[in-house]
Amino acid sequence: MAKFEPPENEEERRAWIKRQKAKGVRAFKGRYGWVASAAPLPKNPQTADQQDHRRNVPAVTRRWSTLTLNQCAAWRSLAADTYFITETGERVRRNCYQLFVKLNVRRADLGLPQFSDPPAKAVFSTRPVFELAVSYVAGRPTIHLRVQGSTAQYIVVQAARPKNSGVRVVQHFPFLVLLAAPTDGTHDLTELFVARYGVPKVDQAVWIRVFQHTDGWIDVPQVLRARVLPPPA
Repeated sequence: MAKFEPPENEEERRAWIKRQKAKGVRAFKGRYGWVASAAPLPKNPQTADQQDHRRNVPAVTRRWSTLTLNQCAAWRSLAADTYFITETGERVRRNCYQLFVKLNVRRADLGLPQFSDPPAKAVFSTRPVFELAVSYVAGRPTIHLRVQGSTAQYIVVQAARPKNSGVRVVQHFPFLVLLAAPTDGTHDLTELFVARYGVPKVDQAVWIRVFQHTDGWIDVPQVLRARVLPPPA
């Protein structure tokens, strides 16, 4: 926190506090005078992705009532002996309605076509090797995802806000990018990551979560971490 003296005029002070809030700075009068600090992240940031998801959920749930009896029976048969993998890697059971909603909301969130008839359960026989690397180009850190081996239809990449390098567990991974049919090679994530979170600082760590996606099914996610080292001399 830093001390400061706001404008004396009440209206000017309120306008100044409002401008600081827009910059992510919280200004308030404490016990020993006026202080400013970084504003905490809101519990409900209402990001574009978050709002899209909230619209997709009721839209998909309403579609369940439009299915035929045969389609409902097919979803019931699929759900009877199928485990559903969540984005956190949990294997859970879902009934036919829940499975329909979960698969289709997942597809809708990624901008992919939805299903009325249940898709065949995806089998991920092989798991590609993912590696996250942070290096420097022209004095600026760059973030690359290296993929080795064959993959499914898509690779979903989610990225957390940069953390202190001492952090060992991260739970919140917002969506970053959908890689269509990637193969062996390197994918540059720098532009997308910086646009969302800014340039990561030295001694921070970049965290991503990555998993294969086929027709709404995913395999067990892999969490990758790379520390931002000082630039070479």
